[in-house]
Amino acid sequence: MVGPAAKRAAVAHLKAVMGLSERRACTIVGADRTMIRYSSSRPPDAVLRGRLRDLAHERRRFGYRRLFVLLRREGEPSGINRIYRLYREEGLIVRKRRARRKAVGTRAPILVEARPNARWSLDFVHDQFANGRCFRILNIVDDVTKECLGAIPDTSISGRRVARELTTIVAWRGKPSLIVSDNGTELSCNAMLAWCKETDIDWHFIAPGKPMQNGFVESFNGRMRDELLNETLFFDLDDARTKIAAWVADYNGERPHSSLQYLTPAAYAATLTATDARLRNPDQLRRSPVASPAPQGVQNPETLTAAG
Repeated sequence: MVGPAAKRAAVAHLKAVMGLSERRACTIVGADRTMIRYSSSRPPDAVLRGRLRDLAHERRRFGYRRLFVLLRREGEPSGINRIYRLYREEGLIVRKRRARRKAVGTRAPILVEARPNARWSLDFVHDQFANGRCFRILNIVDDVTKECLGAIPDTSISGRRVARELTTIVAWRGKPSLIVSDNGTELSCNAMLAWCKETDIDWHFIAPGKPMQNGFVESFNGRMRDELLNETLFFDLDDARTKIAAWVADYNGERPHSSLQYLTPAAYAATLTATDARLRNPDQLRRSPVASPAPQGVQNPETLTAAG
């Protein structure tokens, strides 16, 4: 009996069953009489508990940290410790997936210039419809802003289809400095090599059997698998396109990202764009010679030049 609640229950039991006085029961249990008589003045938290349950049921793979960020957006003033306590009391703890064995050793950080379109990553994810038919999803991710630029589901995606989808994204997003992918036949075919030569975009293939060299999109694939594919039933291709597009829009604009200080990818991209515009404006540089720091492990040559 180390907690106040357990000691109160023990004192009540001794008084009711044994007929002891409160003073004698407190002496046996080792509790202070003021603690036994204390009545909580904490305001009722039924509304907060209900909203926390609703958010947890709506986003079943979110832990208490992301739920705390979502509650703060709605104006909830409670601290993270209170949210964690209610989270545990309501039994909302997310069941962890079985972790894969991790390699032992040190890894060098992947340095990327801190600006949008510095590097994109591509990879495929597989899933199946309710009738058992398989389909694929081509994921395209901006490695710096963590934005999902495209998630294209189809039953078959050829190299020419990949080239068409990339051309469409480049038209509204702009050209990336580098694209990283594995050595899949759809990504290393003649159609893709011709597209790279035509658009003058550098393409880097990772070493065979080394998926962590493409770790940014692999991490995104894991989030998609955990939060969408494992939680959703797809009936046909149109249904998959609708649900995946809705999830991507939520991922970019609503879901807090832990590696971005719990900003959304869209909000983080906006801060980088504003910083880049300020660095390119000579008047603003004269007013503020020190630029904002880049994310940890990322160095921006323009930032270093502006800062002197």
